[in-house]
Amino acid sequence: MSLHTFQVYPDVPQSISFIETLLKNMWWCWNLDAIELFRRVSPQLWEQAGRNPIIFATLLPQATLEELSKEKSLLAHQERVKQRFDKQINAPSEYSQKAFGEDGIIAYLSMEFGIHESLPLYSGGLGILAGDHLKAASDMGLPLVGVSLLHRRGYFHQYLNQDGWQQEEYPETDLFHLGIIRAKDPKGNKITITLNGPEGDFHAILWEIRIGRIPLYLLDTNIPENPPHLREITSRLYAGEQKIRLYQEILLGIGGMRALEALGHKVVVVHMNEGHCTFAGLERLSQTIAKYKVDIKTASEIVAKTTVFTTHTPVPAGHDDFPADMVRPFMYQFQDKLGLTIEQILAWGQHQGANPHSAFHMFLLGIRLAQYVNGVSKLHGLVARKMWSNVWTQVPEDEVPITYVTNGIHIPSWISIENSLLFERYIGPDWALHTDDPDIIKRIDFIYDEELWRAHELSRSRLIRHCRKQMVKQYGRRNAPRSMMKDAESVLDQDILTIAFARRFATYKRANLLLHDPERFEAILSNKDYPVQFIFAGKAHPKDHEGKELIQRIIQFAKRASARHRIIFIEDYEINIARHLVQGADIWLNNPRRPFEACGTSGMKAAVNGVLNLSILDGWWCEGYTPDRGWRIGGGEEYSDHAYQDSVEAQALYNVLENEVIPCFYDRKHGNAPTRWIYMMKESMKMAMRDFSSLKMIQEYEKRFYGPAAESLITLVKDDAKEAKELNRQHERLKTLWRHIKIETPAKNLDGPFRVGNIFYVTVKVHLGEIKPNEVSVQLYYGTMKTVDSLSASNWEEMTVTEDLGSGNYIYGCSLRCSIAGRYGFTVRAVPKGDEWIKNTPGLITWV
Repeated sequence: MSLHTFQVYPDVPQSISFIETLLKNMWWCWNLDAIELFRRVSPQLWEQAGRNPIIFATLLPQATLEELSKEKSLLAHQERVKQRFDKQINAPSEYSQKAFGEDGIIAYLSMEFGIHESLPLYSGGLGILAGDHLKAASDMGLPLVGVSLLHRRGYFHQYLNQDGWQQEEYPETDLFHLGIIRAKDPKGNKITITLNGPEGDFHAILWEIRIGRIPLYLLDTNIPENPPHLREITSRLYAGEQKIRLYQEILLGIGGMRALEALGHKVVVVHMNEGHCTFAGLERLSQTIAKYKVDIKTASEIVAKTTVFTTHTPVPAGHDDFPADMVRPFMYQFQDKLGLTIEQILAWGQHQGANPHSAFHMFLLGIRLAQYVNGVSKLHGLVARKMWSNVWTQVPEDEVPITYVTNGIHIPSWISIENSLLFERYIGPDWALHTDDPDIIKRIDFIYDEELWRAHELSRSRLIRHCRKQMVKQYGRRNAPRSMMKDAESVLDQDILTIAFARRFATYKRANLLLHDPERFEAILSNKDYPVQFIFAGKAHPKDHEGKELIQRIIQFAKRASARHRIIFIEDYEINIARHLVQGADIWLNNPRRPFEACGTSGMKAAVNGVLNLSILDGWWCEGYTPDRGWRIGGGEEYSDHAYQDSVEAQALYNVLENEVIPCFYDRKHGNAPTRWIYMMKESMKMAMRDFSSLKMIQEYEKRFYGPAAESLITLVKDDAKEAKELNRQHERLKTLWRHIKIETPAKNLDGPFRVGNIFYVTVKVHLGEIKPNEVSVQLYYGTMKTVDSLSASNWEEMTVTEDLGSGNYIYGCSLRCSIAGRYGFTVRAVPKGDEWIKNTPGLITWV
């Protein structure tokens, strides 16, 4: 049957027409007063609509809309929201556009974006972080746009069968329930992008949705112009089939950059969020060559210096790689554009000296096309430097050019209504836009203990009600008997210590650590004087059977008599469930194997709501932990024997629960609120607001990466890219001549031993050949001894030429002061001087 479809929307009266404007911008989802504007009409209908205002509006009878248009209190509420919307969205941004030039933008590419549960384009932490990045950019007024794919089936929905085994389903999202419109070019034409693959051309249309001030563009291949199997490219997020995954990453990177060009955007900086989008670098090289009329080597200087690459994965297996022969057909289109052979292009994604048919690594492509590379926490930066040190084989591990910017959370998106009202009263109505102000943060101490505790108890009660509702829904899906359904209605207790464990069920996250000693865990659960309850939630990857077994073990344990009503598992973990948990739990439990947690932003969301963290010292908690903010499990140890590690850290977890956490929660003198606990809640809230907000994070990106990259572009491309061409000439000169550098054994003028405060002088003969002394930095490299042939940390002093011996030979020297007692070593090295991109080129370093 051939059907022509059409959509009918409500006829919204003029007096409440602003609501239609609100429907089309996701700004509403992080403004509680805007959410309340929808919810107040009918709380039941709002929940029935899945908190999606577009569905909600279609469910309202026309007569109800007419009545609402005359309701004075609602009109006043609408005006209040409208004024805030105009101030935050329509008013000129206070942020200076100067650094990015007129109409210059930052392009932020990510495979997923977690904005709200009604926009299912995310799977977990990476997407939530990307969504918070856009929201913070909007609050800040940063000239940024987002680029991703329109995953019509999103990530899977989870449900468990009778045996507790995870099942997956992929319902298709109705596009008419999303606030998206077709994106148009400057002439008003709808945009279609064409790409080339092994089966010929394929096409994608472009959608747009507004995230506050920020446009998010979404590529979509589900169109008649494509054959059925290629329409599936944008069907499921993280498709299991490798070929489809490659198509997705080609579309995101190459298609994303072509889409921005078609839109007429002037891209100044590109930020690639994880390796999925690093093909963007290839298309950007092509665009740079065409725009500035430069060769590939000059274009490489420009692109690298204006590209940011963020990695979120602390394990090598988590990074995407593809067979070279699978990637090859997609690269033919770049041969003429870049003036390179296929082998030269593929080499960007392969290890140095590897076989031409070896795997193509998306991470390697990213670091070879980006000057600014970062992990997402201090510890993760260290882990990433160690993991990829083989790319810079002669560079000390702590100098590998991968830095870090610790992730942050968009606080207004995650704060509870109760805490938000407290912040408005004690901090000010615009507190969310000024979380970097120390004076504002201090005001959290002024909140009365009783008020804060009452606010938290309301959040916990709401969490318990939500859990009961979800459990009834879960049992109903399994056709459980009426007695079991009735039992689910009273699960959990809203007055006792509530501990949440909610995250992806990967084996390294160890969701089963509490089950390591079942008898001891049962004793904790069955303590009538100090009762405790646990809420679990999270998804295992569809192909991760070990992860699914973790879920099943928890379900089976929860069936024990001692655990009934004290342990539950909430299915289909998503943003709405996460919001209830981070607002209403008392403890946020995190026990991964260190150092495999890159960051862990869910703990930050809990912390800003006064939920205390109990965690392994991994990811962000290494930076956030102090004894007055929460608890640690262990002391930051790392083990090679996982079974031993699980045994040790399970005991540490039980100990801290029994001896510290539980007694602290139930320390209620004279029946009052737990004073020590509330003090820790306030310290936790201040810490999260001050150190782990997305506003702070994006300001750091702007200061360290975006701003300098934008300034570099202006310098590099002016006067027919004169500066870029000169840098390229210098780069090529050093790569050609560097192999001739030789450094002889250094000598010191005194033999020692030395005392603190002594100074000795070191000289060394260096052969530079045709390289000039002003092109190279000769450094005395020293530090405390770690092993017989390595140092524990990098320290260096610049050496200067003391004598020119002729024929490219020089004597260098410098003095070294003995500042701290210990066993030291030193040597000498030479590295390029000046430009960071040149300095960090693999191979441009010579040691004695």
